[in-house]
Amino acid sequence: MSSLHRMGWAALACALGAALAGCGTPGAPQAPSLNLPGRVADLTAIRAGNQVTLQWTMPTRNTDKLALKGDVDVRVCRQEGAGGCAAAGKDLMIAPGATGKFTETLPSVLAAGAPRVLTYFVELKNPKGRSAGLSNAAAVLAGAAPAQVEGLAAEVRKAGVVLRWTPDGEDQPVRLQRTLLTPPAKAQKGLLAEPPEPAQVNLLVETGLQTGSAIDKNMRFGEAYEYRAQRVAGIVANGQTLELAGSWSQPVRVEVLDVFPPTVPQGLAAVATMDESGRQAAIDLNWHPVNDPDLAGYVVYRREDGAAWQRISPAEPVAGPAYHDAQVQPGHTYHYAVSAVDHGGHESARSTETQETVPAQ
Repeated sequence: MSSLHRMGWAALACALGAALAGCGTPGAPQAPSLNLPGRVADLTAIRAGNQVTLQWTMPTRNTDKLALKGDVDVRVCRQEGAGGCAAAGKDLMIAPGATGKFTETLPSVLAAGAPRVLTYFVELKNPKGRSAGLSNAAAVLAGAAPAQVEGLAAEVRKAGVVLRWTPDGEDQPVRLQRTLLTPPAKAQKGLLAEPPEPAQVNLLVETGLQTGSAIDKNMRFGEAYEYRAQRVAGIVANGQTLELAGSWSQPVRVEVLDVFPPTVPQGLAAVATMDESGRQAAIDLNWHPVNDPDLAGYVVYRREDGAAWQRISPAEPVAGPAYHDAQVQPGHTYHYAVSAVDHGGHESARSTETQETVPAQ
């Protein structure tokens, strides 16, 4: 085959394979990646007192869906009204995929005056200082915050933890924050299993403000807690309700021990009875049941006129609100009283006594 033919075949092969190998012919040009970090979409902002705390999730890819490498430059800014977005502190360097956090103390001009909207943004920049735009907006209120709660104290009672603080006369709602200090118990199984206690609970108190008091009835005996409080004002701005909260109070810690006896039984009644033969007397007792959740049972006491009280029920507490006393004598008058006892061994005071006389045979 001549060299001319060989050149012709080579040209034909190049034309057929151009789509696969190019044969030296360049393909369509590709635009270079700008390496712009993706925009933050979950920015949140909380103000407590004169401190504002922001939190967000850093993206892991840029706008071209390529993985980000190395820490990303983060600019935080805030905007009041229609003005520009002013820088809030120095830029941060945060790793892709990490949780971004930023806290600042408001300048005095923003921590005073009437409540007004203050909007925060974060902006992620590439090494050349370019970005894909601002994050979603996260709004708080500028202006004078409610006064800090003073004098917070806690007292454990049978009905719950009673919290008291110094009222300020403004009748603003108060938020109580309860934090569990004891290690969380292992989750129980079964339909009747009690759900695990949350590590932290917020309770908004809107009653009893003038007296500066509230009661936490959802605590659990045997646990230790820390309580804090802050005053909260709700302001409607731009069609949405925003919260202006004061600084958190000093914390108060309390160990909730169950040292409280059950409720004293009520309604004790006694009735003398005879068996079918008419020879064996007895006295039947009954009373209203006690509804304490930790109730173990009841203890029955008896005495005769002028004598001391004696326990006549077994060592184990009586399970139900009734007792059959067969150790009585005809013609004798007996006085009875009942107490309640819980599983911790705490016994209530004795009930109001009642008496009954066994008929003489």
